[in-house]
Amino acid sequence: MKKTIFLIFWFVSFITLNGQTEKKITILHTNDLHSHLIGFGPESSYTPLTVNDDKTVGGFARIASIIESEKNSNTGTTLVVDAGDFLMGTLFPSLEKETGFQLRLMKAMQYDVTCFGNHEFDYGPDWLASVINSAKRNGEIPSVLIGNTRFSKRDVKDDALEKLFSEDIISRKLVLTRDGIKFGFFSILGKDAVKDAPHAAPVSFYKQSSYARKMVKELREENCDIIICLSHSGVTKEKNGEWGGEDVELAKGVKGINIIISGHTHTKLDQPVIVNGIPIVQTGEYGQYVGRLSLSYSNGNMKIDDYKLIPVDDKIMGNKKISQLIEEQKNRITTEVLKPIGLDYDKPVAESDFFLEGNETGNFMASNLGPLVADAIYHYVNSYNAEGTDVSMVAAGMLRDRIVPGILTAPDIFRVMSLGSGKDNVPGYALSRIYVTGRELKSILEILQVAYKSSPDEYCYYSGLRVQYDPDRGLMKKINKIEIIHPDGRVINVGFSRKNSTLYSVTASSYMLEFIGIIKKMSFGLINVVPKDGAGNKVKDMSTMVIDMDKNREGVQEGKEWLALLEYLGSMKDINGNGIPDIDKQYAVPLKCFFTLKTR
Repeated sequence: MKKTIFLIFWFVSFITLNGQTEKKITILHTNDLHSHLIGFGPESSYTPLTVNDDKTVGGFARIASIIESEKNSNTGTTLVVDAGDFLMGTLFPSLEKETGFQLRLMKAMQYDVTCFGNHEFDYGPDWLASVINSAKRNGEIPSVLIGNTRFSKRDVKDDALEKLFSEDIISRKLVLTRDGIKFGFFSILGKDAVKDAPHAAPVSFYKQSSYARKMVKELREENCDIIICLSHSGVTKEKNGEWGGEDVELAKGVKGINIIISGHTHTKLDQPVIVNGIPIVQTGEYGQYVGRLSLSYSNGNMKIDDYKLIPVDDKIMGNKKISQLIEEQKNRITTEVLKPIGLDYDKPVAESDFFLEGNETGNFMASNLGPLVADAIYHYVNSYNAEGTDVSMVAAGMLRDRIVPGILTAPDIFRVMSLGSGKDNVPGYALSRIYVTGRELKSILEILQVAYKSSPDEYCYYSGLRVQYDPDRGLMKKINKIEIIHPDGRVINVGFSRKNSTLYSVTASSYMLEFIGIIKKMSFGLINVVPKDGAGNKVKDMSTMVIDMDKNREGVQEGKEWLALLEYLGSMKDINGNGIPDIDKQYAVPLKCFFTLKTR
């Protein structure tokens, strides 16, 4: 007995003198979930409670199962974190203000912490505050980090969000102690993410690097062993093949961070990018993968044991409880959002046997989806509005998802253009129409042909026009000819003379047409496009240019890009006789070219 006591005493003393035993840490992480609660590819094929019978990917029920399995099998500590843009991208956010459903769902899935990305601000800070308040009122939520946000001292529009901060419901940092290890978390929104959050105002943002240094200092003063930054900033592949981007610069410029969980750029990293010994990890987008970072910690030192991306696919049996909660919310969306506009969540609306894709993160110049959407808007407005439109346009940055082969439902179509809201209860930016002279139309097209080179999300697709240009000519001199192609086949040549007062109508989402107002700034004052109404009067308030798709009904019946696409697909022929329209094979490849080179 004395010998046993002596051995125990010796072992404890050895540990005390020689440091802690090695401890195991697993960090499960996601980013840019964008409310993809249901697996997609398309949604009608998603079967979360059975395995090996569909090709869909993603889905929160499957992610929940992965988290549960990892927590049950891992030794040591398992943390579950998300790097922002958890909202926006599907129909589910349409009820978030009233229900706060997703944050409560993420808590039920065992997420420890998430943070604001740029899309959490899509409907403004007051809406975001309502989401969080609803979530807290109806249940528990993960810790929510607010990043480098700065509240306005004068404007009251962010007061509700600031109140949540003052009440510690949302915070700048989080300290968790697990297995004797003190983890310190903070988050930031990168420069590009801030640029992509125009509706955050009056919220502004502190400079990223100085803010990160401040947070690291505070967390070190709280004796945190491991500091983790949830950075909604991102990494990108440089032309030389090396990894770059804001998170690489963060790792280079800010000492004291141990791990960067990255988001915003939707980059799938199969292995961590190591910069100054700091691992940077990111899982891609939409919950198609869960990242698993395995670490060892001993004597104040951390090392990486392993890293992998866990596919979220039909090999994973989904969590039954989470699946049931999502199904109940889906039924509520059908009742409160879709039925009032004559739609049903699960009803087939079209089918495709080919992919339609291409946004600013892919080969946007060879997109077949962009031209389809532009044609859909053109067809929709010219079919259902007496004034019609000469030109329709959509930017690559507005296309949020691709269309995959299979039977498609309204949610699949909505995901393609899921941003924004109007003044009705239907999600999505309203379609608006402005009028410009031929000279102004040329200026718009000239600027857009340059803008996308620095910002790919501004690359545009058009319908209703044909342009001839010479890429070798100077700025604002590349376009030689513009032709308007009317629905009846008539071709109208657009004159560029200052004396030509003929007006041409341009239709796009209300968000995109706001861009027209900043052309003067983009061209350093050289070009000024003045949006006009049909009578030629200067537009003072762009909200007055929203198109009324049914003037026989009271109020303004807003058109949406996704509703335009639904209507256009519904007008296509049923090729295989199953009662479901088939997407026209002309869109199988990007055949349409709006800008043609001038022959010399």
